[in-house]
Amino acid sequence: MSGSSNSVVTKLVDRVFPRMPDFYGLINKQCDLIVKAMDVFVTFMETGDKETGKLVLALEKEGDDLKSRHMAILSRAFATPMDREDIYRAIVTIDEILNYAKTAVREVEILEIKPNEHMAEIARLIRDGSVALRDGYAKLSTDPMDAEVNAATARKAERNTEKIYRLALAELFHADKHLQALGRKEKDAEVNAMIYVIEIFKYREVYRHLSNTADRLEHAGGVLRDIVVQIA
Repeated sequence: MSGSSNSVVTKLVDRVFPRMPDFYGLINKQCDLIVKAMDVFVTFMETGDKETGKLVLALEKEGDDLKSRHMAILSRAFATPMDREDIYRAIVTIDEILNYAKTAVREVEILEIKPNEHMAEIARLIRDGSVALRDGYAKLSTDPMDAEVNAATARKAERNTEKIYRLALAELFHADKHLQALGRKEKDAEVNAMIYVIEIFKYREVYRHLSNTADRLEHAGGVLRDIVVQIA
């Protein structure tokens, strides 16, 4: 058979039986981007640098574009290496981590507060959990059973975040200094107390968004665990 004939046959086969996209590779790209973004996210929560915050937002936009492309590929795919719904859930939950991190950055900027050590510590936990998530998805095509450990590590990051979250709130609502000043009727005590109350609401809002980001990480880890169960 001539080369030309082979080409015609190949095209015909590809049309009838389209090649299966490399969904493992596509998901790995998303995970790589999340880890890259979380490294920047940590730096932002450690420094409050505005340019670093802009980079987080830019990476979130890149993540949205990547998600859209992967959804389009999934919608056109004739066959998939795992359950189609699981691929959909993986694409969505990985992207949500970055969406919530972006919101936390915006809250810090809009509320005009400086990130503190609690925020930086939570960001580092989320970054480490994202690394575990990436490592777990990277194992799916070769050693899916080993990915279970990574899924558990990613989910554990949310539990550790919750501990920091509760500690941060406890410190935030510790207002004895202002209460005592009010009791002594010190000058400007009422004004200072009101300012502090406003600060409480501001920091509480950012803590909540960080906690929600960790929740999204836990959800993504749960999806990875479900996929392991399905294909292992």
